[in-house]
Amino acid sequence: MASNCESCEYYDYDEDYGEYLCKMSMDEDEYLRLITGNNKDCPYYKYYDEYKSVQKQN
Repeated sequence: MASNCESCEYYDYDEDYGEYLCKMSMDEDEYLRLITGNNKDCPYYKYYDEYKSVQKQN
């Protein structure tokens, strides 16, 4: 698994905060494990392929 947030499907711009944030729906326990764990890779990472949706349209 990778952990490059910028290529993740859940990494999106939030207009309220004016910055990019992880939009993965996690509860407090999951988030705490993610930020305090010694894992280098994010278990929720999902590669965002913008061309995948275009291929389905054709």
